[in-house]
Amino acid sequence: MNDMLLDIARLDAFYGRAQILFGMNLTVARGEVVALMGRNGAGKSTTMKALIGLTDRSSAYSRFRGCDIGRLDSYRIARLGLGFVPEDRRIFTDLTVEENLEVGRQPPRDGLRSWTPARLYELFPNLAAKRGRRGGEMSGGEQQMLTIARTLMGNPYLVLLDEPSEGVAPLIVEQLAKTILELKREGLSILLSEQNLPFAAKVGDRAYVMDGGHILHHASMAELAADSTVQRAYLSM
Repeated sequence: MNDMLLDIARLDAFYGRAQILFGMNLTVARGEVVALMGRNGAGKSTTMKALIGLTDRSSAYSRFRGCDIGRLDSYRIARLGLGFVPEDRRIFTDLTVEENLEVGRQPPRDGLRSWTPARLYELFPNLAAKRGRRGGEMSGGEQQMLTIARTLMGNPYLVLLDEPSEGVAPLIVEQLAKTILELKREGLSILLSEQNLPFAAKVGDRAYVMDGGHILHHASMAELAADSTVQRAYLSM
């Protein structure tokens, strides 16, 4: 399909000798928000790291924008336009908001409207008011916004967004949902790792449900939100 950005078949991933992911198949199309759902330990974050090349992995087929990324280093994958927002944020705490954004800057890409600090301050007004503040002096929610903004400075076609609602205030979660919907309107694709079903249901088009390193269910987000049986089996705490 011409609009398929990410197409992965039979993805396995490992930490040393321990296998964590088993034969995963997943796709993400242009302008689509896809959620990886599951409890802690299901393999969601490992999936993100495997896709961006931060853990040992193997696959039968691994394409991003038509390029084989199965054996590429993470920095080469990022240069193709795959962005990653890790769960632990990893901002530069001694740098200001403005300096953190500059660290993420990459050249413009064909077919995309380039992200600039000015555009990002419109998207994240909280950051605009604190552009001279050091990252380590910001709240967890503000750091989450900064991490997303820094990733967008790389002008990605697809963003891997790992547990964005984890450990942040409800008001920030609501702001993040609005931000994701705005990015979707801009044509950006997002692969979202989440446990928070109401949050994922607000923003997602499709969902893959994971458990024990396997994908066990695949449905539209509307179907998953209405399926209490799957929710009780794989999402309830």
